[in-house]
Amino acid sequence: MNKIINSDLSKMQVFWLAALRVLIGWHFLYEGLVKLTNPNWSAVGYLLDSEGLFKGLFYRMAGSETLLAAVDFINVWALILIGLVLILGVLEKPALLGGVALLALYYLSHPPFVGLKYGLPTEGSYLIVNKVLIELVAMLVLFYFPTSQRIGLCRLITNLKKSK
Repeated sequence: MNKIINSDLSKMQVFWLAALRVLIGWHFLYEGLVKLTNPNWSAVGYLLDSEGLFKGLFYRMAGSETLLAAVDFINVWALILIGLVLILGVLEKPALLGGVALLALYYLSHPPFVGLKYGLPTEGSYLIVNKVLIELVAMLVLFYFPTSQRIGLCRLITNLKKSK
């Protein structure tokens, strides 16, 4: 079904979907690299600032040295790998699902609901919809309108296989 939908998209539609993919990829890659290059970075503060229904889960992650080390490692490398994959346009769908899962955890950790207060500063005021949710939905759109076969390394690989 995706091939039919993709073939019906105009060049400009594919271009802007691919641009969205690359921009989200850049955001993920940059966030991961900033965390990787900061020797003092840890998710502990973010996890301990959690509110909402799942705050107990996030507190337990922060409270265990072993679990926190795993969370820090997975968070940094998931951001970097998802970002690279989206920018390059290869393995797009698994990367998008991984990104959606990561963003869902961020959203559940800090849901923008009435009555919840956070110690960490935020940009603006949100009610239910915040930047995390918007980026998550944008990744779901990209999942259903993949572009790597038209603009990306996946297209190059496919063309090389066809020429053999």
